[in-house]
Amino acid sequence: MKTVVKVAYMLVLSIALVSCGGKEKKEDKPKIQLKGQSSSSESEDPNTAVISITGNDLMRFNKTEIKVKAGQKVKLTLTHVGKMDINIMGHNFVLLKQGTNLQKYVSNAVEFKDNGYIPDGDETIAHTKMLGGGQNDTIEFDAPAPGSYDFICSFPGHLALMKGKFIVE
Repeated sequence: MKTVVKVAYMLVLSIALVSCGGKEKKEDKPKIQLKGQSSSSESEDPNTAVISITGNDLMRFNKTEIKVKAGQKVKLTLTHVGKMDINIMGHNFVLLKQGTNLQKYVSNAVEFKDNGYIPDGDETIAHTKMLGGGQNDTIEFDAPAPGSYDFICSFPGHLALMKGKFIVE
């Protein structure tokens, strides 16, 4: 009986520690750096938007809005800044076409674990691979037509907190 009590106590303590973890600095504006405007001495393309976004163990992206210009190449890097395993707290970045029903998309995504929770169909514009703590992935794609698009994490249960707007001007 003492073992059961110890296990229960450790479980409650672990949950409390995770849920009371340090607060991360919330950024109000996305950091979008246009290549060519960096301090790097490399010759870079001024028509490429370089975007860095993070996901953490508290199921949060550090950005809820990203703005780019129509016609730009987008180079987006997602970094999972948490420590949890991909099977417990995996994250990805999924850019969806306008008008996509988010609930339907993620409900369908559950059936596609082996595909990084990216369902078959034509609703997805671009996506990173599924990441575990400490991992990152960079994708490149052309900005879609001007408008507002949803981006999400398609890992089961993450839609409630991990979503934002990708605005093409």
